Amino acid sequence: ILSLLAETITHTSTNPLTKIIILQSGGERTFCAGASFDELASIQTPEEGTHFFSGFANVINAMRKCPKFIIGRIQGKTVGGGVGIAAATDYCMATQFAAIKLSELNVGIGPFVVSPAIERKMGVSATSQIAIDANTFYEASWAREKGLFAQVFPSLEELDAAVWAFAQHLCTYNPEAMLEMKKVFWRGTDDWDTLLAERAAISGRLVLSEFTKAKLEKFKS
Repeated sequence: ILSLLAETITHTSTNPLTKIIILQSGGERTFCAGASFDELASIQTPEEGTHFFSGFANVINAMRKCPKFIIGRIQGKTVGGGVGIAAATDYCMATQFAAIKLSELNVGIGPFVVSPAIERKMGVSATSQIAIDANTFYEASWAREKGLFAQVFPSLEELDAAVWAFAQHLCTYNPEAMLEMKKVFWRGTDDWDTLLAERAAISGRLVLSEFTKAKLEKFKS
């Protein structure tokens, strides 16, 4: 899924008829639940682990390099890598049900791959808070206060209306101006291809630790 998402973003960004990309998921109350415990438990080697965690890295880098503005439509709870994907959008809108959590430390790893994107949006203090407090969902209002969400709406219907109206409005802007603005907004991230690959390797190693294996078995049972 992550590979397809990265490829789709990259392919769509080259279409001259595309002016704005809206990133959303299905369902009503969950945007992204993060990595599957079953998938994490199936990793057998550091190489497999690096490849697995590179999925989130590839999506974030595709979003970073995309010449179009990407609007995030976050309709519900988002965990782990999902928070990183939300942070990598250029303008993120959510419902009041879009609580966020970084649960990685709870299973013995950490949000190494996604934390650069989250830190870029929310700052070091807020990022470290949710990364260390790995058992807590933080409300959408808190995420807005810290800069992850630009707007929060009471209902899914109001969110969809606002996202569509905002996208339509952006389509009236000069594409060249939006491209140059995106370059400015993402300035200083040219090393992320290497950085996120290195972070994926850290997670790929930690997921094989005895601590994490025991934790995953406990959660699965």
